[in-house]
Amino acid sequence: MTEQAFLVLTTLADAARHGYGIVQEVERLSEGRVQLKIGTLYGVLDRLAADELVTLDREEAHQGRLRRYYRLTDQGVHALEAEAARLTATARYATERLRARHAGGTA
Repeated sequence: MTEQAFLVLTTLADAARHGYGIVQEVERLSEGRVQLKIGTLYGVLDRLAADELVTLDREEAHQGRLRRYYRLTDQGVHALEAEAARLTATARYATERLRARHAGGTA
């Protein structure tokens, strides 16, 4: 799973969001490190929808424009849980190895 896909799924974990809301939340979650362009976002959303990890929740008119809101599917929840567990385990392994390196006095 790409970092962009992981962050998009993460933004949808607690609520359905429209495209611009997803872009803003990804930027906030990544502390500004990941800044999705709208075209990139919709490419990610299309792939996630094709994999049945997200789905269209609703459409609303806002200032004369249609906003599409996306939400996680049950499969999306499971995929996000699995990826979060994988990343947590990987970070734990890295931390353990760094501690071992420092304990051994290796610089």
